Amino acid sequence: MSVSTAVRGRPLRIGQGRLSIRLDIRATVTCVVMLATVVGLAVFSMTTGDYPLSASEVVATILGAGPPGAEFIVLELRLPRLLAAILVGGAFGVSGAIMQRLTDNPLGSPDIIGFTMGAATGALSVIVLTGGGMLAVAGGALAGGIVTSVLIYLLAFKQGVQGFRLVLIGIGMSAMLYAANQFLITHASLRDAIAAAAWQVGGLNGRGWEHVEPLAWAMLALLPFAVFFSHRLAILQMGDDAAKALGVRVESTRFVLIMVSVALAAIGTAVAGPIAFVALASPQIARRVTGSPYPGPISAGLMGALLLLASDLTVQHAISDTQLPVGIATGAIGGLYLAWLLAREFRRR
Repeated sequence: MSVSTAVRGRPLRIGQGRLSIRLDIRATVTCVVMLATVVGLAVFSMTTGDYPLSASEVVATILGAGPPGAEFIVLELRLPRLLAAILVGGAFGVSGAIMQRLTDNPLGSPDIIGFTMGAATGALSVIVLTGGGMLAVAGGALAGGIVTSVLIYLLAFKQGVQGFRLVLIGIGMSAMLYAANQFLITHASLRDAIAAAAWQVGGLNGRGWEHVEPLAWAMLALLPFAVFFSHRLAILQMGDDAAKALGVRVESTRFVLIMVSVALAAIGTAVAGPIAFVALASPQIARRVTGSPYPGPISAGLMGALLLLASDLTVQHAISDTQLPVGIATGAIGGLYLAWLLAREFRRR
């Protein structure tokens, strides 16, 4: 039997025979703190507003015994928006963590390399060309994200896919898709153009159970794949030859992980629009607070949920009486973060 303890955030390993448990104490404690913060913000979100409620009244309403008039406020307005913020932020965070680790580049994020922009193109095409409803827009976003990812993958493929080439081609594809999106908006009717422009900013206003339920089922289906395949990312970063020698099917594993990342980003985009910088910033912040060089999908997902929920509360209560789209807040914060990240990378190199 062997025991080694964690010192200054190092992993704790407890092993006996073939049984081994690896526990990173700092990362575990940080995840617990992030989860507790999300719960605290959720309580604040459910109890504050034009119709303030106590926590006990909110719980009673959810259980069907709340005060008169609270059912609509809690179950139809606040709770769906809260769950949408948590699930969309979690989806973007996990998606960004997978892609940044696959490309070994902090800029390897779905909203930088074109996956989110492709989903936006698919959704805008449905809004402008067909005037479809929520399910049609969600289907268009998912189809646009998948088609874009396949194109980027094929263009970047040359005896395998290298992270730097994937990022460069993705940035170019993102610029082309952005131009296509602007073309769609400028050639649409006034009504469709306003709806498309508002959707393109990204927001959680008016989100209901018809948005939350498909997103929740998609997260339940995709998160196990993200967690299961995440341990292979460390092997892939050793190089393709070393990974093949260790029995990893390099290209099939990489393709599955890219598809999981794309699906998460596309579903989040379908529900809330192309909310900027959550997928970019969440894994990087999670990496710094956990002390891990490569944050796992759980820590990145919790950080994404925390960032988006905090940003949504900010636009609801702190900025103005008018509820602005949450994409404005994440764009302002994320733009500053991106400038700092680029300056830091240039100094390092």
